Amino acid sequence: MDPRISELREAAEEMLKGRFDVEVPMAPPDELGQLGLALYDLARALERRFKELATLANLTERINAGFVLEEILNHVYETFHSIIPYDRIGFSLLEDGGQVVRAHWARSEAPLIQIQKGYAQAMEGSSLQEIVRTGRPRILNNLVEYLAEHPKSDSTSRIVVEGIRSSLTCPLIALGRPVGFLFFSSQQPDTYRDVHVALFLQIAGQLSVIVEKGRLYQQLAELDRAKSKLIGVVAHDLRNPLGVIQGYADLLDAEVLGPLTPKQREALETISSVCDRMVELVNDLLDVSAIQSGQLHLRPEETELEPYLRRLQGANALLAQAKSIAVELAVEQPLPTVVMDGSRIAQVLNNLVTNALKYSHPSTRVTIRARPSGNGVEIAVSDQGLGIPKEELSRLFTEFGRASVQPTAGEKSTGLGLAISRRVVEAHGGQIWVESEVGKGSTFSFSLPCRPPGTA
Repeated sequence: MDPRISELREAAEEMLKGRFDVEVPMAPPDELGQLGLALYDLARALERRFKELATLANLTERINAGFVLEEILNHVYETFHSIIPYDRIGFSLLEDGGQVVRAHWARSEAPLIQIQKGYAQAMEGSSLQEIVRTGRPRILNNLVEYLAEHPKSDSTSRIVVEGIRSSLTCPLIALGRPVGFLFFSSQQPDTYRDVHVALFLQIAGQLSVIVEKGRLYQQLAELDRAKSKLIGVVAHDLRNPLGVIQGYADLLDAEVLGPLTPKQREALETISSVCDRMVELVNDLLDVSAIQSGQLHLRPEETELEPYLRRLQGANALLAQAKSIAVELAVEQPLPTVVMDGSRIAQVLNNLVTNALKYSHPSTRVTIRARPSGNGVEIAVSDQGLGIPKEELSRLFTEFGRASVQPTAGEKSTGLGLAISRRVVEAHGGQIWVESEVGKGSTFSFSLPCRPPGTA
């Protein structure tokens, strides 16, 4: 048997393993030699394709990892030389309803890029219109000749001055509509005469994904800003009429406008209670609006924690008496002095204690604990209440996020307190978290550094 048969089989087996730098017998030029030559050509073709797929997979990974568009374009420019030819890559987007194409990014081997970010031209009468219409790439193998035929093309004259002699332009298509163009260019004529445009279209398709993701993200951000502004305006406008209602309720309660019957006083108590709940909701909405718009301003000052916590314990102990719940304080000494916004941290602690009271049974205990931790302190509020299912813990610190557990006495909640608490703690440079077990209770903890970020 011809020994070349074994060598050809071994080469094929190596190629199956993804190793393409195999040696194959190609002489003498008989049938086995011809087979060896064909196998060698196949190895080179598979190696190129394998490299193309690996490079495209890496691009997909970067897109899915959330890299910004400019980083991905720079990655394409720096790593795709091994699979496609270019000396320049440009990236442009359609604007004004597709009436204008504007350059957003470019890199070139030329010392001076002639079409910079911001360069724009009208689509009307442009050769790019045909690319949009057909959705197919355009190849110009001799830009000097093309410019002689189209002397009014400003963009062509610019890249010819830059030293570019051939180009391949791919349309960017997202969700079935054109969004821009990707320009591959070379300093040599005829660079793209025999290329397979499918690979260029794959790259353009990948980049179209991130363009659309960026566009959708921008729209979501604008909607979110509009939502926050609307919440702020509505909450602010509700404050005045609520204040008027509360003012008249106080006048009636003081019998300034005349004596009240028992039924009238009962109705007045309901009005006052509902009004208090509405004021609480409005204040929470204003806090959320301020936080989301970046207008949460801290007024930090040095605070001795133990007397501060004892004052909060005393205030909440009075509220807890209605459910016969004890509020206790456990402090691990020595507690450091902390620079913090006392009113905002009180807002956090009062929210945590109030929640603990809501979800605790009568004759149980709520404990506020504080201990040194690293370069700061850790404060926790523990209860012996209902506990929270594990699968619901992650939603607690989001706006309007609630657990399925119901308060033991039917108390109401806005669903905003924990979200506001998280933002306040994070603004101080700390973290907040929860540990809970159904039927045994919950512990909400947060950390505070001795000094929040940005304080001297």
